[in-house]
Formats: sequence, structure tokens, C-alpha cells
Amino acid sequence: MDVISKPFVAVVLLLLGLAASAAAALDMSIISYEARRRVGGLRRSEEDVRRLYEEWMATHRRSYDAVGEKEKRFEVFKDNLRFVDAHNAAAEAGGRGFHLGLNRFADLTNEEYRAAYLATRPAATAGRNRVASHRYVHHAGDELPASVDWRAEGAVAAVKDQGRCASGWAFATIAAVEGINKIVTGDLIRLSEQELVDCDTAYNLGCNGGIVDYAFAFIISNGGIDTEDDYPYKGHEDKCNWLRKNAKAVSIDGFEDVPTNDEKALLKAVANQPVSVAIEAGSREFQLYRSGVFTGRCGTDLDHGAVIVGYGTDHGKDYWIVRNSWGEDWGEAGYIRMERSVNTSAGKCGIAMLPSYPIKKDPKHGPCHPSSVNPPTSCDSQYACLSGATCCCVYENGRYCYAWGCCPSEAATCCEDHYSCCPQDYPFCNVQAGTCQMSKDNPLGVKALARSPATPYWWNSGIDARKSSNE
Repeated sequence: MDVISKPFVAVVLLLLGLAASAAAALDMSIISYEARRRVGGLRRSEEDVRRLYEEWMATHRRSYDAVGEKEKRFEVFKDNLRFVDAHNAAAEAGGRGFHLGLNRFADLTNEEYRAAYLATRPAATAGRNRVASHRYVHHAGDELPASVDWRAEGAVAAVKDQGRCASGWAFATIAAVEGINKIVTGDLIRLSEQELVDCDTAYNLGCNGGIVDYAFAFIISNGGIDTEDDYPYKGHEDKCNWLRKNAKAVSIDGFEDVPTNDEKALLKAVANQPVSVAIEAGSREFQLYRSGVFTGRCGTDLDHGAVIVGYGTDHGKDYWIVRNSWGEDWGEAGYIRMERSVNTSAGKCGIAMLPSYPIKKDPKHGPCHPSSVNPPTSCDSQYACLSGATCCCVYENGRYCYAWGCCPSEAATCCEDHYSCCPQDYPFCNVQAGTCQMSKDNPLGVKALARSPATPYWWNSGIDARKSSNE
């Protein structure tokens, strides 16, 4: 039998101790932290809070370059820690059924959190009247499963991260489309939120918020949407990539609204497919949520989009399984269980106010090469725009146009400034204001669209293919 020296044993024990400490540092649970140090949540020393702050910074890879910023963030962190400790102490005493934690938002004030991650202004709603479908209306005698989890059916992609961009509406839309596509075709294809942020701009507002129904309508009118791999998420608004916009990997045939303020109808809908919802997510409890069935404070000022992917009951408390878009280090690995069967018709945080879902009847799917989609729009014998665009003359002399621009909207109005254009729903150009109006006397409008240069025939392979087939 080999003899192991005492120094060797000491080194091994030291390494094991260091490994255990490193693993513990990655756990930002308030409860586990207290257990390791035997410190009551409401009796922390300044040194203990500093140590916890450094661990949190390492876990979330946070660094601050500005002079004094680290200390400023420490004060915010300390205030959030006091709030978390007080809440969790009440939860442990039986006062609340969910816990808070030091997640990625622990160094942000509630005002900063809302400004960076939630919609700061509502999307335009003109022309969009919700018409509830009877598909999932609750009837006496309906028998639904006691619990549903579409993750277990492979109909939910991994949690994504919207970054500091209020694009939750785009993630809620895409998650529902990914889900119904999986249910109908058997394939889970990760789709592009960035395409919605960049290209769905007639009514939705990119990183300033949007409405899921408008996004569904965009996907339908566009004939589909591209994959996440080909049109990846950037976390900020950018120019629409019209070539990728024409690559339609997955399509839907329509969308419907769940009856408003009807949790029973919503339950029936979720039993059949993931459902997009709008919620109010601005409370401090929501910001710092960690685990459990969320019963915290919130109202019905809808400022965030998410998707319900299931439901269940925990110790007599009914809940929705809601997939968020703030990464896997928020909540329960990126999810939140929100209280269900509440006393208000709007549901918890307004979750039953604007639920909707896509419809997919045709199982045909799959990536489509841009050159094989609808033929481009011909401006003249030499220049063309992509399919669905409108040709607008940029420079003309008499009856002849010497330079063409492309308006990214079908049947658009070309404005007199030779730069902007207006979609057909808002056909009147207000060049001075840079907007498009429904009528000359109607002040309601949207931001005017910008034209892009038309391309010559030889540059556009789609037109080359069409010309070859006609020869």
C-alpha cells in the first residue's frame, strides 16, 4: 500500500476548499449565502455586504469604468439587498410564497430597470381592433389537463436575452410562432426577433415597445420570417436587411385573440399551444424575482411582452409558466411562475388582457433562398426593387426618371422630398414633420419610411433568374 505524505494531503484539502469556495461564490441565493455565513438577512455587516457585492460582480461579470460608478452602484446594490432581505424574511415566516434574489438587475434602481428593459411608450394602436376568437371559449364540461408544460413537448426554445432594448413584444411573438410551428410540423426552428425589431416598423417601435398582433400581421404579410442564425439578434435597432427579410424560413396562416379578461379561455388556449401575452413588469418585486409563484404587487399598465408556455398548481396555488426574455440568470432559469385564478378579471399583472396566438394550418415549412421568393419589383428596363417594395423616382427630368429609390412598403406613396415615402395605410406625406398621416386633416401619423437605392438587373440574381426563364 502506498504511503501518502501529510504535505500532499494538506495540499489536496486546500485545493478542495478553494474549489468549494469558488462554487459557493456562483450561488447568488440570499438564503444560501446566509446559511454559509450564519448571518441573519436583516443583520448584515458592511464588510459582509461588500463581500457579497464583489461576488455578485464576479458572477455577473460586471465592471465599472466611470470614476465613482462602482461606489454608486454599491449603494444601489445595498438598497436592493435590504429590500430582498426584508421580503425573503417575510416569505420564510409564511407571509409570501415567492423569493427575491440578487439577479442581473441588482445594481439598478427600479427607475433605471424600467427605462432600460420595459416599453417607455405604447405602440400606435390605430386601426387595430381586437376581435376575440371563439376557438378557445370556455364551455361548461370542458375537460383540460391539470397541468401543461410545452417545454416538455419540445415546443419551447432555450430562453433568450433581449438586452437593454424593450423588445419583449418581439420575443413574445417569436416564441409563440416557434411553438406552433413545432406543434404542427414537428420541427423547433429558432426564429429572428431582430427581423421584427428592424423591419416591423409600420406600427411597432423596435426598442421602445410594440404589440404582438401587429408583429403577427407583419409575418403574415411578409410571407414568413427568417431564422435566428441567418438574422441574429443585436440588442438594438438597425436598418432592415431586406435580403434576409425575403428569406421566409417559417410562416403562419393567421392569428387570433383570446377573449379579453377571461382566464378560463386563456387556460384553454394554453392547453393547446403557447400564447403571447402583455403584462406589467415594472414592480420592484418583478425586477428582483428569483423563485416561487409570483403574487407580488403589479397593476395593468402593460409594458412588457412574454409568452405563457404552460400552467400548473403548487401547494394549492395555481400558476402560469411564463417564459421571459432576460436570460437564464433571471427568475427560475429565465421563467417566472405567475399567480393564476386571481380575483381580478384582468389576471395577474394584466396577463389576461391582451393574449393572442398564431395559427398554422399548412405543415409546409423550411428555409427559402432569397432568389427563389417572389420576383422583384421592376422600376424600368434597367433597375428594380425587392419584392413587395415600391419604386420611387429620385431624380427625374421631364417624363424620364434617371435614378430610382425603393420604398420598403407595397403600394406606398412617394413623398415630394425624393427621400421618404409613406405606407398605404398612412398615404399622406408630411415632409416637414417627417411623418405619414391617415389623411391631410388627421394629425395621427407614423414616422415616414426611408428609400434605399434601386439595384440594376445584373446585380439582382432574382431578376437574372426571371430573365433567363423568359428567354
